[in-house]
Amino acid sequence: MMPITKLLQAVGDYLAPRKGLPVLVGVGFVLLNLLVRLLPSWPVVGWLAQTDFLLHLGVIVGLLGILLGDAL
Repeated sequence: MMPITKLLQAVGDYLAPRKGLPVLVGVGFVLLNLLVRLLPSWPVVGWLAQTDFLLHLGVIVGLLGILLGDAL
């Protein structure tokens, strides 16, 4: 099998019994973004706070988790 196919199979096998895990990780990213916004504006922290990178990543991971949970 192709390496990508093996990777997708392994991820699917891991997430099948843990359907809510990606949603919880997404919520964790959103909460981590809130914490980053409260920290002082250090170079990397300031960039994360200005771009809301963790917020966007958390929403994407959470929505993909909902879709994967329904599919699995």
